[in-house]
Amino acid sequence: MNNKDVIQKFYQSFSDGNPEGMIDCYHNDITFEDPAFGVLKGEKAKSMWKMLLSRKDAKPSINFSNVEANEEMGKAHWVAEYNYGPKKRKVINKIDANFDFLDGKIINHKDDFNLWKWTQQALGISGYLLGWSPFMKKQIQQKTNKLLTDYMKKNG
Repeated sequence: MNNKDVIQKFYQSFSDGNPEGMIDCYHNDITFEDPAFGVLKGEKAKSMWKMLLSRKDAKPSINFSNVEANEEMGKAHWVAEYNYGPKKRKVINKIDANFDFLDGKIINHKDDFNLWKWTQQALGISGYLLGWSPFMKKQIQQKTNKLLTDYMKKNG
């Protein structure tokens, strides 16, 4: 499987709600980074996808495009559509992903998206007013990492 196929398998597995298929694309020493979680390594990165796809009430619609890859690196654009939080706010998150590969697996995965746009959709007025701030980014990362830690404790 070439690296472009690895990226396509990753997102097709995501679209199918199959976290094990996604994780199979990751190297054991994976480093993941995005604005909502910050930097996650190894099992934390893998468990994040399990946690996100375990939520029965927040099944995302995933579409991906512009997949490119060579021997060392790759990229893709993807869009996630889902309802967020108790108010079930509609979120359409447009993400640019960059990958580095080692031994036919993804070793580094960085997702980049506009956190302020995400907070406006997910949090409403508070996201609009504060979503651009480093304070809000820190709050979001603390909350998402606590959810992840709790999920990992519960699900081993």
